[in-house]
Amino acid sequence: MTLNQLRSFIAVARHNGFTAAARALRMSQTTITSQIQVLEEEHGVRLFERRGRRIELTQVGSELLQFARRMVDLEDDATMMLKDSAGLRSGELKIGAVSPYHVIEIVEAFNTRYPDVYLAMTFGNSEAVLHDLGSYGCDVGILARDTDDDRFHVQHYASYPVMAFVHRDHRLAGLRSIGLEALGREKLLMRERGSTTRRALEEGLVAIGLKPRVAMEIGSREAIREAVIRGLGVGTVSESEYVPDELLHPLPIIDAPVLTHIYVCCLRERRRSRMIAAFFEALQRTGPRKGMAISPKARTAKPAKRRQPPDEAGTD
Repeated sequence: MTLNQLRSFIAVARHNGFTAAARALRMSQTTITSQIQVLEEEHGVRLFERRGRRIELTQVGSELLQFARRMVDLEDDATMMLKDSAGLRSGELKIGAVSPYHVIEIVEAFNTRYPDVYLAMTFGNSEAVLHDLGSYGCDVGILARDTDDDRFHVQHYASYPVMAFVHRDHRLAGLRSIGLEALGREKLLMRERGSTTRRALEEGLVAIGLKPRVAMEIGSREAIREAVIRGLGVGTVSESEYVPDELLHPLPIIDAPVLTHIYVCCLRERRRSRMIAAFFEALQRTGPRKGMAISPKARTAKPAKRRQPPDEAGTD
């Protein structure tokens, strides 16, 4: 039994004859007759009683007609769904990201262009995102580092400076910015080893012959922020992830490029998928971006209310 046979059967029943059915389907009467005969012979039944030029459905034919209509309707629905997905009028895109700060910015352009595509986002470190990509747990990934794994297509999205920040009563709070060498002499609140922010700062200090003075190692950017608010020391963070607070004073690093980077990644074999390709096309409309520094006005502004940061997601 094929859907073509069922379509012919429905047409004959609807139009009360083979000639009218052939005309409606724009097929030859011989083809329509042959399909109905094959269907009857394969199952050993009669679907129509032929009374001269008139035909009538048999009992079996009447029962089959209900199933046939449902089956053809399902095929039509499936075809429409596929067409809609191809045109990105429906469907789902699963995104894995190291941080909520970057993924929302990136998906904004995609969502504006394809508002009917359902987006599902999960968060973890770069290793977890790459694992999910490889196991089809997500479709695209937002990473804090590049990878040399040939399975993946990786595209640079943006570079962001690392900055310092202190409590507003700290002795450094009178400065509008800080040099890397001066920062290297301070006792720093640092992320755990492996953090991209920490690695960028360590590499920058090593380049000028200094080793960071780590006063405290803290495993999340939000915890570092709270430690600085409580006056425990000097914190560092990517400027893209800095959350202003009336108790904090930002200190951009002015004399050396200390950067973190964001990459967008997918399995190389899936790069030409319509949905994933559309995501990378949207990416082109938002970037690439470099060195998004804090303006002088934003550096000195003090929000009226303390803002609550997003939950920590990854270790990057």
